[in-house]
Amino acid sequence: MKVLLTGGAGFIGSHLAEAYIKAGYDVVIVDNLAAGKLENVPDRAKLYILDIGAPELEKIFEIEKPDIVNHHAAQISVTVSARDPVKDAQTNALGLLNVLNNTIKYKVKKVIFISSGGAMYGDADVVPTPEEYETRPLSPYGIHKLLGEHYLRFFNNQYGLHYTVLRYSNVYGPRQDPFGEAGVVAIFTNNLLNNRTSKIYAYPEEPEGMIRDYVYVKDVVKANLLATENEKDITVNIGTENAVKTNQLYRMLCTITGNNIEPEFAEARPGDLKVSCLSNKKANKLLGWKPVYTLKEGLSETVKYFNSI
Repeated sequence: MKVLLTGGAGFIGSHLAEAYIKAGYDVVIVDNLAAGKLENVPDRAKLYILDIGAPELEKIFEIEKPDIVNHHAAQISVTVSARDPVKDAQTNALGLLNVLNNTIKYKVKKVIFISSGGAMYGDADVVPTPEEYETRPLSPYGIHKLLGEHYLRFFNNQYGLHYTVLRYSNVYGPRQDPFGEAGVVAIFTNNLLNNRTSKIYAYPEEPEGMIRDYVYVKDVVKANLLATENEKDITVNIGTENAVKTNQLYRMLCTITGNNIEPEFAEARPGDLKVSCLSNKKANKLLGWKPVYTLKEGLSETVKYFNSI
């Protein structure tokens, strides 16, 4: 079976590409390398360097005829989306539509769409937040991810395209970019290992920082493999149900790295949620998925990786 994996040269996508190959799938990657890296691409994967919004994407579908599309390519920063909603829409809305139109034309069986649990629910007053909670995104990033979910339901109803939506919490692990605006674990780890000061963004009423749910990339990969094998049209959260404040996370990394550098605190940025923590009960029931890694275990593996590069 052949999987076309968009964003497969990136942080999460490259881990998933390796897992797909190990599981016996043929893997075709489409990535414009804006955030992804050539060295992340497994040897046995076929890479096309192309933007998902490009008209030439159709030729790849025509040549490769994938059975499944796993759509990880995205603009991933909430703060970037708040500064430039049009740029976010070009990738996260119009780029997705280009992918979906080609899935219909070339008879793809199923799409796995990567959505956002945190950005989807806004500042929820039910924590951990279930999928049934009202969707009320507070950023263009969240709005466009929700739009993508609606597009999938349209394509399912209109054309019979099967789908699974995975609403991620905050994913972290090896290969995450420590120099971007998203990915606080990678940023903190890189700073601590290089004796640099980190910045913690916080609202006045929560001086210890935002409350987040951090899920390790290997657990996320397992969720994707289970979703690939599942034939139901479902939307599920992929999170740990473990709420952690930013300063608490930072102190854990100080302990693991053995470097205790006092952070700077700054005002929350536009689009920053106060709290995001996802229920995973539905994923457990429908996919048989639950996280295996504790936060301490995942952080330790992540620090080990950054120490090795």
